[in-house]
Amino acid sequence: MPKRVLTGRVVSDKMDKTITVLVERRVMHPLYKKFIRRSKKYAAHDETNLCKEGDLVSIEECPPISKRKTWMVVARNGAPIGEGAAA
Repeated sequence: MPKRVLTGRVVSDKMDKTITVLVERRVMHPLYKKFIRRSKKYAAHDETNLCKEGDLVSIEECPPISKRKTWMVVARNGAPIGEGAAA
């Protein structure tokens, strides 16, 4: 089974080797058939502390790194990050 890859915006980079990524998705309302935005925040592992607030990043599922971190950064602003791309 392939690993899931999500794209979102970095909303916090205050932690060491961890970023918070806000991922938005559009879903249709079951009754009114209007598209509404749903968002969720994920804690992702950023080994080199390269990502800054406002960056567009791609994150990929990985084995648990800590209690909340099960995602790893694989690309930043469209450019792949070496460690995540090789794994």
